[in-house]
Amino acid sequence: MSRLLVTGFGPFPTVPDNPTGRLARRLAASPHLHRILGQAPDCLVLDTRYDALDTQLDPALARHPSAVLMLGVAARRRRVCVETRAVNRVSRLFPDAGGTVRRTLAFQPDGPAQRRSPAAAAVRVALKRAGLDTAISRDAGRYLCNASYYRVLEQGCPAVFLHIPMPPRTRRPKPGGGHSRPPLDRWAEAFAEAARVLALRGRVQL
Repeated sequence: MSRLLVTGFGPFPTVPDNPTGRLARRLAASPHLHRILGQAPDCLVLDTRYDALDTQLDPALARHPSAVLMLGVAARRRRVCVETRAVNRVSRLFPDAGGTVRRTLAFQPDGPAQRRSPAAAAVRVALKRAGLDTAISRDAGRYLCNASYYRVLEQGCPAVFLHIPMPPRTRRPKPGGGHSRPPLDRWAEAFAEAARVLALRGRVQL
């Protein structure tokens, strides 16, 4: 049976502790999400290297997941962003975690200029319904987040990439005392709803 695939990333030069790996594992292990989907999602925490797309992502896609929820960190953003597209461009300025810089500007020389996600709007609605304030983004960057999204969107299954900001190291006190909930807790709950919507769309396409 085809399953939902949840992906995150390991550390890279400017983010030595990447929270998306923890989030992906948390979603895959969530009893709540397991009950919603009727089975546990598959989880893949990618090394932040370009060759990981061939050695780690492609084998996972070869198992034909019914839908893919992808998580990445964008340290300069202040809200969770729903990425609507991936572009066929790679930065030659920033090395990956293995020190590799792409030699060409096009990620896939014979590929289209962009690939769009038809599921992005539905996922944003799901996140809003779950109480999470999000932004729509047309710029997934020119790094591994964009490259992996471009690769996944080629498969044709429902797929969405969510960029998260870096969570604060400490919890902020509430005005009336106590502490606000950690961002990862709130994101995990909202992302479970996004995963449900993606999985339902995937079942319709099967």
